[in-house]
Amino acid sequence: MKRKFTYRLSIFAFLLPALILFVGILIAPIIMSVIYSMNDFKAISGADMNYVGLKNYVELFSKELINATTGKPYTNVNYMGDALLNALLLGALSVFIQLPLALIIALKLSKGIRGERAYLSIFFMPVLISTVIIGQLWMNIYEPEGLLNSLLDSLGVKNQVFSWVTAQIHSTKMPFKGAWTGYKETALIAAFIPILWQYVGYHMLLMYAGIKGVPADLLEAAQLDGCTEGQVNRKIVIPYIKPILRVCVVFAVTGSLKSFDLIYTLMKDTRRAELPSTLMYKLTFLNNRYGLGSAIAVVLIVMCFAFALLISLAFKDKGDKVA
Repeated sequence: MKRKFTYRLSIFAFLLPALILFVGILIAPIIMSVIYSMNDFKAISGADMNYVGLKNYVELFSKELINATTGKPYTNVNYMGDALLNALLLGALSVFIQLPLALIIALKLSKGIRGERAYLSIFFMPVLISTVIIGQLWMNIYEPEGLLNSLLDSLGVKNQVFSWVTAQIHSTKMPFKGAWTGYKETALIAAFIPILWQYVGYHMLLMYAGIKGVPADLLEAAQLDGCTEGQVNRKIVIPYIKPILRVCVVFAVTGSLKSFDLIYTLMKDTRRAELPSTLMYKLTFLNNRYGLGSAIAVVLIVMCFAFALLISLAFKDKGDKVA
């Protein structure tokens, strides 16, 4: 009995440091964020915390607010609904454009083409570059005198493209003059393209590693049965790498919800493509509304966990356990 107790005590002693780190780095900050989100306070030494309950959440998701002094309604410039809609749209673009493109590249490279290693390095290289540097790079591309507009001009389609974009813009009556990040209708798509360029290689490498792990005897048996390359990919390769595809979808969706640095670097005014993280930064550090900022953090935490669970359920096979 004593030996059994000593064995269990040894296990607990070895797990204790990891448990302390887990609670201190993950659990405790989440609990504190929930507490802060139910208070209205400023990060000033000696400032009191005023308990407001769910008022911060109601304010975030209200399009109109009432002025406490005059009693008149006014538009809520910090409306969370638009920011969440942009994040979900960014996540949808990542799942339905970025991931299929990464899968196509991975399938092609896994066939053992010439220069396979070189192509892997080239596609993965943007992942290694700082997002701030990428934001500065693409900001120069999107400027009115930048590379994109110069390319359109050299192709002779600049005026036609500008006229078409002007017809799509409804947030202002000003005609489009080449500032791709300067309009609400174009800013989010302009932000998605560098995100696509940066992370398609990351997802491609994950999928490529999974494809290389497909047993060779399965592929040989399919070829002997007369299956085409497309049939092999659909019936064998893609189902085999389903766990990796699930991870990629989770990373793409949750990454879109947490995206901040590229949008902040790329846009002088993030309101054109507001995301929850950029709104949280402005409310917390610029407006000194720490309660509202904490409320956004809690919403993001809940949504990330919820989407991770829903995606796991969507990829679940009969008899499998949800991770």
